[in-house]
Amino acid sequence: MSYPVWELYWAGGGLLIAIIAIIHVFIAHFAIGGGLFLVLTERKGLRENNQGILDYTRRHAKFFLIVTMVFGALTGVGIWFTISLVAPAATSQLIHTFVFAWAIEWVFFLAEIVAIFVYFYTFGKMEPRRHMLIGWLYFFFAWMSLFMINGIIGFMLTPGDWLTSRDFWDGFFNPSFWPALAFRTFIALILAGLYGFVTATWEKDPELRETLVRHCAKWLLVPFGFLLLSGWWYVSILPEGPKAMILGRNPEIVPYFQGFLWISALLFIGGLIMAVRMPAGIKRPMALILLAIGLFYMGSFEMIREAGRRPYVIYGHMYSNAIIKGTEDAITEAGYLQSAKWIQHREITEENKLAAGRELFRGQCSSCHSIDGPLNDIRPLTAKFGVFGMDAMISGIGRVYEYMPRFAGTPQERDALANFLVHAVHEREAPQPVQRPEQTAEVTIPPFDPDQDEYVLLAWCNLGEKCITDCDAHWSLLPPGSTLYAQLVRRDFQPEIVTENVVITYAAPPGSMDPASQVEFWDYADSLIGKDLPRNVGPTGMGLTGEMTLNPTFRTFMAGGIPVLPYADDGSLNPYPIFTFEARNAETGELLAMTQAIAPVSTEVGCHNCHGGTWRRDGAMGIAADTASDVLAVHDRRHGTTLLANAEQGSPVLCQSCHPDPLLSAEGDPQRLNLPAAIHGFHVHYLLDRPGPEPCHACHPTGPDSFTYCARGVHASEVGLTCTHCHGTLEDHALTLLKGEKQAGKPQAERLMRDLRPRVVSAVEDINPRTPWNDQPDCLSCHVDYERPASRDVSAFNDWVRGPSGLYRLRTDESGLMCQACHGPTHAEYPAVNAFHPDLDAIQPLQYQGTKGVIGSRDNCAVCHIEEMYYDFHHPNTVKY
Repeated sequence: MSYPVWELYWAGGGLLIAIIAIIHVFIAHFAIGGGLFLVLTERKGLRENNQGILDYTRRHAKFFLIVTMVFGALTGVGIWFTISLVAPAATSQLIHTFVFAWAIEWVFFLAEIVAIFVYFYTFGKMEPRRHMLIGWLYFFFAWMSLFMINGIIGFMLTPGDWLTSRDFWDGFFNPSFWPALAFRTFIALILAGLYGFVTATWEKDPELRETLVRHCAKWLLVPFGFLLLSGWWYVSILPEGPKAMILGRNPEIVPYFQGFLWISALLFIGGLIMAVRMPAGIKRPMALILLAIGLFYMGSFEMIREAGRRPYVIYGHMYSNAIIKGTEDAITEAGYLQSAKWIQHREITEENKLAAGRELFRGQCSSCHSIDGPLNDIRPLTAKFGVFGMDAMISGIGRVYEYMPRFAGTPQERDALANFLVHAVHEREAPQPVQRPEQTAEVTIPPFDPDQDEYVLLAWCNLGEKCITDCDAHWSLLPPGSTLYAQLVRRDFQPEIVTENVVITYAAPPGSMDPASQVEFWDYADSLIGKDLPRNVGPTGMGLTGEMTLNPTFRTFMAGGIPVLPYADDGSLNPYPIFTFEARNAETGELLAMTQAIAPVSTEVGCHNCHGGTWRRDGAMGIAADTASDVLAVHDRRHGTTLLANAEQGSPVLCQSCHPDPLLSAEGDPQRLNLPAAIHGFHVHYLLDRPGPEPCHACHPTGPDSFTYCARGVHASEVGLTCTHCHGTLEDHALTLLKGEKQAGKPQAERLMRDLRPRVVSAVEDINPRTPWNDQPDCLSCHVDYERPASRDVSAFNDWVRGPSGLYRLRTDESGLMCQACHGPTHAEYPAVNAFHPDLDAIQPLQYQGTKGVIGSRDNCAVCHIEEMYYDFHHPNTVKY
């Protein structure tokens, strides 16, 4: 933030540093191991009195001199040049912390140069013992150069006590100093053997060539065991963060880690093969191949070490974007553009939003990401996002997966960066908002004669809107399965709920009888729910028409698992199909009562907002195939699963097969988070800093601009309540679920809770944990004694009904009449407002009393009682309202 940054978008993301540094380190380690190789090979020639070995040593010394002094020096200068321009803040920190260490290292390097020149130019001209002494001095100076550099490089990964003491020696002799020094020494010896192969295979004398190649093979093979032991030591002393990153928490490291292990085996086998007598025409290319493999070996190690520091460039002190740890909150509050020094656009306007986003990308992203470059190209990583999803991703980076630093900046700056990535990098236009149809449904209110009709049939779907997923070829989260309820009341001075000698049937509307023609659920039912199903039959064996079953506990007729879809048979959207209910005498078949009610259902699940793709059907609802595929791909990448491959082979997954879920009575794996806790507890980290119900609208059809809009009841339409009044903000909602799982002993919950802070209550300790679907807000927490709240500024959050028996959708009054029978379903309580037709959610109130309010309210007790009532019966304040 305090230095200008070299804008290298194509070659950015640390590419130049990586290329130059890996080549330099590959040569520099050869300069160390190769120095010892020269001395001991010369000693071997003298001991064996073999002039051929001595001549080879001299020629190898020339090769060594050119490679290490020319290419090594050039790449060394190249490193300083690139890091000072691409990562100036980290470079400055290293210089100021270790200025004397750098000076000492340069003295050793100068001594290296002098020693290797003297060694080469006096070869055969100086008394052997003194000449070897020069060689030993070179090796000492080279190794001491490694000694000094190792302390500084190790400091970046494991600064140890320096973080608190700021003491030079604490930083230099950091926790990884000795294991890293041992590891690098052994790898230097191995590289000496690899470089030795290149020169040895060009010897013309076959016997001498084989002798030298086997000599080089020992340099490759003997140190291998020590290398592996020192590598284990190296990893074992790392702090938990870097160790977890290296061992798989950062998925980008996994290929390098696996590559390092495979290349270790390849090099060892290659060394064994080289020791076998073969023609020079085979060994020479093999030597070059092994040298190239060694370069990749060195590169893999360096990439692992570099990535192990993430999200820091100096672990625990400076993030990879040069922000000092502990300052990010202040920067977020003040704004990055206000805090950074080398900034052109301090204020964000509509006119400069993309330019400001570009500056934010340069300052906070370009240290790791390129644009159209070979290293960490931001384009494919952000291709699936619109502005909302991109904003959510920026908000969530560094929270659940810590290998990226968090974005430091205001919501406006985050929006500017999101717009830059979406509109400037991808040149994507803003999508058009979904248009809700205007009164497309046809509603005919069934007849009812209060003077002649003996029965009142009340029927409803237990949810104001049932949400399902329709990407069954990939996965299912909520399979089709609506639940219908009905109660038959015999009208009288003392009405009676009829449960005997009666048959109640239901039937979907014509044109909505073949849901199997619209989705693939039935094609994959065996994989999803473990059993094949006949077409258009739900998981419970119920179809689109049928006979309801009496539940004596609730004195209610029920039909569960009805495969209702928001798609008509002709493919049109129909999220509010009208079901017909009939009650008949079980013996005579006489029609006692008939009514209608909607079975609301929606596939408006907003996965595409963050996972790419578009709505599956008519630009309004449904989960498209590319969206569903990305969900599985992300899950596979983060958790090591093979869900996408399984789906592509015809075996999609039901999420509840692993994650427990009371909604489907799914046991899943009891060690995993239940599904609502996993989904909300994870995704909340990407939707923080968005107060109110906006995060809810991103995934659920709850927003005022949604197509189906589930929150149609009186609380939303007249009182103006939102999701947050009952369920809390997304942070609160997630914490209630995660805290319940934490109490169940699941460590994943505590990890996800770590950065969450509630909004409705003051602290996490005040959150009352709950079980999803079973423990829900209590109506009576606001409607005390069934009264209307004195103020609209009330909240039912944190006051749970410990269900499921006490839930509104399952609660009954003192007479046995279910609350929903008269008040309407959850989220669609009477009088509900429906944009598809004003009467859709009020068919029964209009049928029985001619008004849209609660059945029996406002002096309409005669619907069932045949007379006006003057005392409360069903619950307190019945007559009053």
